[in-house]
Amino acid sequence: MTTAPIPGLRNLRVIFTLLLLLAIAGTVGFHVIEGWSWFNSFYTVLITITTIGTNDAKMTEAGRAFSVFVIVVGVGLVFLAIGALASALLEFELFKIFGRRRMEREISRLKDHYIICGAGRVGRSVVRELIRNGVPYVIIDNNQEKMLKLDPDWLVVNGDATQETALKAVNIGQARGLVAAATTDAINLYIVLTARTLNPKLKIIARASEEDAEKHLRTAGADTVLSPYTFVGHRIAQSFLRPHVIDFLDTATRRDRKLDWEIEEVQVTAGSRFAGQTIAGSRIRQDMNVIVLAIKRADGMRFNPAPEDRIEPGDFLIAMGEPDGLHRLEKNAATVK
Repeated sequence: MTTAPIPGLRNLRVIFTLLLLLAIAGTVGFHVIEGWSWFNSFYTVLITITTIGTNDAKMTEAGRAFSVFVIVVGVGLVFLAIGALASALLEFELFKIFGRRRMEREISRLKDHYIICGAGRVGRSVVRELIRNGVPYVIIDNNQEKMLKLDPDWLVVNGDATQETALKAVNIGQARGLVAAATTDAINLYIVLTARTLNPKLKIIARASEEDAEKHLRTAGADTVLSPYTFVGHRIAQSFLRPHVIDFLDTATRRDRKLDWEIEEVQVTAGSRFAGQTIAGSRIRQDMNVIVLAIKRADGMRFNPAPEDRIEPGDFLIAMGEPDGLHRLEKNAATVK
């Protein structure tokens, strides 16, 4: 959610800048006209602007005339500053109220989105990747301090993800997936149990800190369980043993680099022109300059499919190619012939 700037704050900055310029000009003026010290000149400007009083008894006619100018301009700016401050405070409260309502409206319209439970490092990393791919999401966390540190443009909700009411508030019934990324395995277990009860078809990925927690999270209903520590250990070892493979996978899967090719997964719907065709008969390579690396089915993954392998409805094609070719592949895989 984008937060618009508050106009009253801009007015305050302008007014205080003018007051500062008036204080400088007044100090220089009294110093030159009356011959006072810099401090006495500044003191006279200060008590004049704040309407406490003036040193008019000690002033010359020219000094009194200059004092009138300082009083008129200074008092006017002070009253403007008070009004602008009150307006800014009112606008700030209104922005919070309307901002919260706008966020609630955005959440109520969410569909096929991902719910990120936990605003820690793992949750924030997931959100950044979803944003890069233009996927709808919402974060839910009950730690107010963490929430305040998040990007103000992110869609966030302060709530307890272990409670049904909190998950219903983020439209879990219309969600595509959920990430249980809380800091403890016990909380993630409760999140998975509650989420699976509310949406049996939901794709759930859970974070596990302890090795023994994986089986419990899977039993509770998690489709995938990931351990950051296990993943990092595996990644470090692979970086030593197969550094070029790791570089290739990083390059292929990172969207923040300007590449001529990418790796994508594309689902083949029933009725598309690819359904029932062999790899060779589909002419994916010839027409779209895309290589099918693997076919993912419910019974497993078939790597490097042969030309005679058949593409069935519901298959996921793991393909590599230029973005334009992958886009055409996705469009044709979802289009009824």
